[in-house]
Amino acid sequence: MAQRTSGRLLGLTATASLMVALDATVVTTALARIRLDLSATMEQLEWTVNAYGLGFAVLLMTGAALGDRFGRRRMFVGGLGLFTLASAACAAAPGIGWLIAARAVQGCGSALVMPLAMALLSNGFPPERRARALGVFAGVTGLAVVAGPVVGGIVTEGLAWQWIFWLNVPIGLAVIPLVLRYVPESRGGGASFDLGGVLLVTGGALGLVWGLVRADGSGWDAFEVDGALAAGALLFAAFVAWELRVREPMVPMRLLRSRGFAAGNAAGLLMYAALYGSLFFMAQFLQTVLGAGPMTAGLQLVPWTATVTVIAPAAGALVNRVGARPLTAAGLALQGVGMVWIGLVAGPSTSYPELVAPMVVAGAGVSMAMPAAQTAVINSVAAREIGKASGVFNALRQLAAVLGVAVAAAVFTARGGYGTAETFSGGFGPALVLTGALSLAGAVAGLFLPGPDRTARTSPAPPVPRRAPEPSR
Repeated sequence: MAQRTSGRLLGLTATASLMVALDATVVTTALARIRLDLSATMEQLEWTVNAYGLGFAVLLMTGAALGDRFGRRRMFVGGLGLFTLASAACAAAPGIGWLIAARAVQGCGSALVMPLAMALLSNGFPPERRARALGVFAGVTGLAVVAGPVVGGIVTEGLAWQWIFWLNVPIGLAVIPLVLRYVPESRGGGASFDLGGVLLVTGGALGLVWGLVRADGSGWDAFEVDGALAAGALLFAAFVAWELRVREPMVPMRLLRSRGFAAGNAAGLLMYAALYGSLFFMAQFLQTVLGAGPMTAGLQLVPWTATVTVIAPAAGALVNRVGARPLTAAGLALQGVGMVWIGLVAGPSTSYPELVAPMVVAGAGVSMAMPAAQTAVINSVAAREIGKASGVFNALRQLAAVLGVAVAAAVFTARGGYGTAETFSGGFGPALVLTGALSLAGAVAGLFLPGPDRTARTSPAPPVPRRAPEPSR
């Protein structure tokens, strides 16, 4: 009975994660059709992608905090409902402005779903089985991220771009009652709600994400960009100061003293920045330079995506045996090698078969690192703080996605452009080399993770006061 319950929990949380992670990238191969149908400008197309990431990243920490305070299952179901309604609004959008607004609401729903799915899953499995479950969860999530362009291309050419959103509706409506029936409720530690922390971290994330999103269009030296980044940094500094003083903090700063928490989040940030940055340009390279259509380009990414389904679950099962450090460091090193390899060989005369081997290397590497880094972060905290750790990890992941695309785009525009296959290749190569360097930096961060004997330890908790001995009679 216990295994059946655990299986249902894993299946439901992984399905929800699949939906919200898929929508982060599924639009990329549908943008050309959206531009024609809704008469959208290039900037509006960019916001069609970025509005989702903006809502997602800004409210992730808030979503985790709401789950800890009011019930993880309750807020998880609320997030699923909001995401499902917003998906229907995206599909029925009469204009590009409506679509952008609905995408932002989709991101807000995702900010509740993703961290609470991870928290519910982690809370429902004992430490000795948690790594394997998180490996499957990471494999499904990672597959959704890199398979988004594949699904988007197939659905757009086979049906219409609206169906990439309509498909979420029956899935969401089916999952919600199953979650209410089979997933037990859980909460985090503490009875109060850190409203000050929520407001500060939400404002800080909004400032940083807004600045990064607008940097490519307005320029890094624009007042809007610099002001948003500065405001975000100041609000995050204020958040840290607040959390050090509040009685029941949203994110206890003592968690940073845990090597697993600090190094795991650093490795995760660099890993996802490299992944999203390379994925953004890889799909475009296959279409712009190699002449593939949306569906063909998506299918050509399969050597990259297929590794996730095989390697991530196996890596998750190995974490408790060998520790998170070797899997994270080796995996990110492989991803870095693969990305640099592609950046060095890609050009107008490159044939697709030349890209298969480095895509497999990069995919295998990130598939090893995903569950390892995630497990290191979750296992570094006490059970009552899993929601907080999940919120931090996923918030950094979304910030990394924006950061990776923004930095890679800055390198791309400095060295190339969209004019011809030659100019695109001139920017694409350096951009991919940069994403490889980010991944190699993540491998260095992974070397600071604790060994296998310390991976499953919890973070230091506040000391429990000893009861004074009673006087002898």
